[in-house]
Amino acid sequence: MKIGIPKEIKNNESRVGMTPAGVFELTKKNHTVFVQATAGEGSGFFDKHYQEVGAIILPTIEDIYSQSDMIVKVKEPIAEEYPLIKENQIVFTYFHFASSEPLTKAMIQSKSICIAYETVEDNEGTLPLLTPMSEVAGRMAVQQGAKYLEKPIKGRGILLGGVPGVAPGKVLVLGAGVVGVQAAKMAAGLGAHVTIMDINMKRLRYVNDVLPNHVITAFSSEYSIRQLIKTHDLIIGGVLVKGGKAPKLITRDMLKEMRPGTVVVDVAVDQGGCFETTKATTHEHPTYIIDDVVHYCVANMPGAVPYTSTIALTNVTLSYILKIANLGWEKACEFDKSLSKGLNIVKGEIVYKELEGIFD
Repeated sequence: MKIGIPKEIKNNESRVGMTPAGVFELTKKNHTVFVQATAGEGSGFFDKHYQEVGAIILPTIEDIYSQSDMIVKVKEPIAEEYPLIKENQIVFTYFHFASSEPLTKAMIQSKSICIAYETVEDNEGTLPLLTPMSEVAGRMAVQQGAKYLEKPIKGRGILLGGVPGVAPGKVLVLGAGVVGVQAAKMAAGLGAHVTIMDINMKRLRYVNDVLPNHVITAFSSEYSIRQLIKTHDLIIGGVLVKGGKAPKLITRDMLKEMRPGTVVVDVAVDQGGCFETTKATTHEHPTYIIDDVVHYCVANMPGAVPYTSTIALTNVTLSYILKIANLGWEKACEFDKSLSKGLNIVKGEIVYKELEGIFD
């Protein structure tokens, strides 16, 4: 199979679809791998590294799309890429269709095979290709939140860990999934007072068992959220609905209940966000303020740490890429039920049930 790795062109996206180590595994199996010139530089992987493992460097993104049977990316295609995608071409990437009607309609029109990293689901019901980026984003949410709590950036002027004689900051984490647990772990490590909320008692029991005693678990309800936002300095939204839109847990009117300078970080922004006031931002302009509340809603948070993120992503995507390359997408999906759940749009038809009728 001919596999193409284009350079990501989304704002401040420095990750790349595959490391040289991943490319080596494909070329060993006699597959042809095309890598766009300088595609890996942002992640610390240079053209020579790809050439050393047998990749062919092509100069333009148009060359990559026109010559490849399968495209392996990180982020969803953006408008400039829509016309480049060919009928029957396999596109394997994060899509997050539920948050973008134009993308969904463009991929239907392209008649390509869209396999979404974020909906590949294993027998335990976990999302193995979303997990590493959720781990990165959950940990980053606390780093970024701590930074934006500083006064020069209009935050409350709080040091999350406190110091002797001064109480630590308070962090509220919505959702006890991968993002939430990683965020709580980081915040607890800094010495912050942490409350993590979920509606799944099994997850809360797990958190209670594995995280330090100063991480408090709470059952999530609108009433509880309304009470806790009044006293917490950093609020992290990490609620995921598989393939669908995130629920709006913080409504516009709740912002007035928060103290001026409170920071909210919406890790669910790719799925529409779990704050009503969420709008996607970039690493170039990461924040905005509504009712004196600082919003950090960067849609590709792991893109800020591309070396870590690219390796973590290739670690989990490579086995699936090899299956598709070796067997073709139909046989690979027949053979691997986890991969078949990644099928979202096939030759102009939506085949992932959570997407059906979402934009009608």
